[in-house]
Amino acid sequence: MSHRAEDWKSIDDVLDFAIRGEEESRDFYLEMAGQMTSSAMASTFEQFAREETGHRDLLLELKQKGIGAAGQDEGMIQDLRISEYVTSVKPSPGMSYEDALVFAMQKEKIAFRLYSHLAESASDAGTGEVFAMLAREEARHKLRFELEYDDMASRSGN
Repeated sequence: MSHRAEDWKSIDDVLDFAIRGEEESRDFYLEMAGQMTSSAMASTFEQFAREETGHRDLLLELKQKGIGAAGQDEGMIQDLRISEYVTSVKPSPGMSYEDALVFAMQKEKIAFRLYSHLAESASDAGTGEVFAMLAREEARHKLRFELEYDDMASRSGN
């Protein structure tokens, strides 16, 4: 499989990819929330799951509005390479908390980069702002997981 822009033929292909990513993140965060011994982290995972659902809904709305219709925003998919938006870490049943945090950080970083590119490439200011807002929220999620990872490392003496 080629990991070049040709893999995505339209903005709808990119939106479908992003929608699936948001759904996967939501499901992962809900699963992690159920495994937390810390009520604060369980609450954080639940909150992020709700936010990922909101992101999915925004993306669905953009898709329904047809931002990719009639070639509109075709430039948004230029130079996108799927390989840049896929994490090398895969979630697995019973993964350690540390691995879960690493996975979450990678997912959020990837989403941030995708949404940042789409925000910069959008020809419509409103669409660009939606993607910029999504990028900011994903960056905030990544930072929260990084802080938790650092705290965990401090507690374990690393």
